[in-house]
Amino acid sequence: MPGHTIRIPSRDGGAFDVYLAAPAAPGRVPAMVIASAIFGVTPEVRGIADEFAQQGFLALAPDLFWRTVPGPLPRDDKRAPERAQPRLERLRTGEADLTDTLAAARGLQASNGKVAVMGLCYGGPYAVIGPGRLGYDAGVGCHASEMLPFLEDARRLTRPVQIVWGDEDHAAPPPVLEAYRAAASSSLRVQIFPGRLHGFMMRDNPKAFDQEAYDYSMTRAGELLAAMR
Repeated sequence: MPGHTIRIPSRDGGAFDVYLAAPAAPGRVPAMVIASAIFGVTPEVRGIADEFAQQGFLALAPDLFWRTVPGPLPRDDKRAPERAQPRLERLRTGEADLTDTLAAARGLQASNGKVAVMGLCYGGPYAVIGPGRLGYDAGVGCHASEMLPFLEDARRLTRPVQIVWGDEDHAAPPPVLEAYRAAASSSLRVQIFPGRLHGFMMRDNPKAFDQEAYDYSMTRAGELLAAMR
């Protein structure tokens, strides 16, 4: 069944768009919230949500940029990187939106109350912040950027998180990869693919998209969701 856009009220006033994809089969299932890259909820992000729905899970992708420049933007739109700055401040503001999305996901009729978060690039830190601080049950980070400020959160994780990078990711240089490798634990798994670039999940970026890294990330995400049935 095709996904559609819903509106979620913000605790700060107003409301924001969320792409919702649901499985065709009845029953209560876990949900995945997708925290997008700076380009927003693009067709590629909606496609990932649809894939989770095809696997039998709920998927929600909120517009994390509704306070600045809302909606999806093309890769050549200069407003995309600008609307995500200052990065740490925007990420902190986005925690409220991820918390509101978590509550909305749990309230869906088809939800069993268990919710994971997948962070892509800009949204990557939420793979750690979500399970560490916001109440999410698990996290997956794919070509996550701006991760060093959240290293201590990663070390304190008690819920399962999978981080996936390529070792030629300009947004995750060797010191970041080494720090997260050292922080790996029973709760935090880190997978680094040799030769892969930043953006391996994005089909609209043919230079970076990598089927093996994409499949691994989706498989691990599916395993985490299946464990929450």
